[in-house]
Amino acid sequence: MADAIIIPKTEDGTRLLRWFLRNFPSMPQRDFYRLCRGGQIRVNSKRVDGREVLHAGDAIRIPPTVAGYRVEKKKTESGDNFSLADLENLRKCIIHNDDDIVVFNKPAGMAVQGGTGIRKSIDKMAAALFPYDKISLVHRLDRETSGVLVVAKNMKAAQILSDEFQSRRAHKEYLALLAGRIANASGVIDNYMARGAVFDTPTRIDGNGQRPQRAITEYRVLTQTGNGMSWMLFLPHTGRTHQLRVHSAMVLKAPIVGDMLYGGVRENSNDELLRQTNLFLFAYRITFRHPTTGKIINIRAQLPDFMADVVKMLELPLP
Repeated sequence: MADAIIIPKTEDGTRLLRWFLRNFPSMPQRDFYRLCRGGQIRVNSKRVDGREVLHAGDAIRIPPTVAGYRVEKKKTESGDNFSLADLENLRKCIIHNDDDIVVFNKPAGMAVQGGTGIRKSIDKMAAALFPYDKISLVHRLDRETSGVLVVAKNMKAAQILSDEFQSRRAHKEYLALLAGRIANASGVIDNYMARGAVFDTPTRIDGNGQRPQRAITEYRVLTQTGNGMSWMLFLPHTGRTHQLRVHSAMVLKAPIVGDMLYGGVRENSNDELLRQTNLFLFAYRITFRHPTTGKIINIRAQLPDFMADVVKMLELPLP
């Protein structure tokens, strides 16, 4: 008797052939097409030719003759410490998914990359969600930063997207609430950064010959609030560590609200917002060229609840 497998949301948009190759990797394609022609493989009880695009909720009929080609899903590595509930919560953060990429609306406080002392990270959990793909990070967000995060699902996509981000062809937009007023309505910050400090020139800063790296941030003031805060749109042209946080605090002299590292938290303030420990920096939108289709992809994420509530309360505009 044939089994039926229901396609989950994370595999929405996958072609039938690719789905079979993921789940039955040792199965020759000629056998797959033979079973399709013979009506042994069906989707929603209908005959298929193998080129169909699957959607969440579709039922795939699996003939018993292919059971020997099945592989077991990879087990979680011993160093990881996340639960099925954690995986399900991350699954709910998916805002785009296809054969080559998955895009998350990353929660604030979650690390993008695993390492010593990190219990949960996007890269390890994404690998558990997509065990038959080769998960690769192509750009980063700080642990405290929320918003759009693009992840490649195969090596070809990873190489193309990494070049897309490194060459600055990908366009990123961030929203941030700053604790202070900005004098100019717009501008470009162009300096050099290293170790959380800014420099006017790339002068060596230690005996090992390390030089600060160029950091460029375009900014626009969307509005100023009555309590002396600035609602900002940041368009980074480079991607240095903590670039927007450092440029806000050290160049614009107005740290991002909730930034415990660069002065955006003031425990003794009478303003409740300034005592926030959630970072009000959000990767709002990313535009890039799809690694396979070549089409321009424009992906926007919804604000996390802690920011959405403040945006509504202060009537802050969205670009």
